Amino acid sequence: MKEKRSDDRKNSFNKRSKAKRRKRTIKRVLLSVCIIISVVAGFFVAKAQYTFNQSLNHVTRNYDSALSKVDLSGIKVNSDNDIVNLLFIGNDHRKEWNGFVEEGLPDVMMIGTLDKKHKSLKLTSLLRDMKVYSSSSGKYRKLNECFNDGGIKGVYKAIAENFNIKLDGYVMVGFDAFTQAINAIGGVEVELTQTEVDYLSQTNFIRKKKYRKGLKVGKQKLNGYQALGYCRIRKGRDVIGKSVVTANGLTDDYGRTWRQRAVITAVFDKVKALPATKWLEIANNVLDGYVTTDLSNDKILEYITDVVKMGTTKVYQLQIPVNGYYRASASGEYSCGSSIVMTDGVNSTRDSSANAEALNKFIFDYNGKKAFKYGTFTAEQ
Repeated sequence: MKEKRSDDRKNSFNKRSKAKRRKRTIKRVLLSVCIIISVVAGFFVAKAQYTFNQSLNHVTRNYDSALSKVDLSGIKVNSDNDIVNLLFIGNDHRKEWNGFVEEGLPDVMMIGTLDKKHKSLKLTSLLRDMKVYSSSSGKYRKLNECFNDGGIKGVYKAIAENFNIKLDGYVMVGFDAFTQAINAIGGVEVELTQTEVDYLSQTNFIRKKKYRKGLKVGKQKLNGYQALGYCRIRKGRDVIGKSVVTANGLTDDYGRTWRQRAVITAVFDKVKALPATKWLEIANNVLDGYVTTDLSNDKILEYITDVVKMGTTKVYQLQIPVNGYYRASASGEYSCGSSIVMTDGVNSTRDSSANAEALNKFIFDYNGKKAFKYGTFTAEQ
């Protein structure tokens, strides 16, 4: 009897030992598999990051014009650790037979906002012809004229002085890069009005003549040359005898900035649906020499990762000055010709404070749940 109990204990012990050995074996196998997966995944992540870095190396870096070097002493600027504000500049920077050339003042100025606090993307157009104070020149001048006060840094300082916004970097894009990027994604769809068709058909805003033909009223796909011409439309009275009107009824500078945001949003919608390999292909084709920034590769990758993590599909939009808080300059009021003068919405006196408040509320407080409102102004959804 005792021998049987002893055998039973031995069998039970052996079974427990075998079970423990099986568990240890399974754990070792699982650990080995995890290590292999981690190594393989790490390899592909590192390879992807290396490839992406190689593409970003085509971007021109100008750290001498870094916004962090702008002296903002005495200027109150607002910021938030969970909100990134980048200045986007579009100008006629293109490649000719004798190298890259740049003509004139910036044609496009926008603030792109990565709002991690509200998990949203925002895009604010700054009208180039609005009068702002520039301490660099000691006078009021059009916003794009502040480019003469030290390039990008002169524009940033004027934005800080008039709107109390801290910017975290800039990206300057030449028109050729814009054209090539849109061609690389197969064009963008926009809705043209009759006045837009008439204007684009009769001017050289579309540089290649062959693309000025065949435009029609309604929704259609535009290639890069056509989309650039569309974005640059401003006034039309000198060509077609009347204002050029957008699909939603805007004219002049407001019409132009609306077109610019419409095209950029359309580009964003197409690009986010593309595989990462296509992003790299586009980057390699359009970045070289056409794009200048003060952002490092690591910062760009960080911001792209943040956008992907948010899963954001909508871009909320605003333009400054907002409707109801500006006026057109009076005849002869300024020597530089017609300008846009910011007001408090009540008096005609020059005053940027209301528009500064509207911009700060949009960037730092707006959560996208309802249409953005400021005073008597309501933005389009």
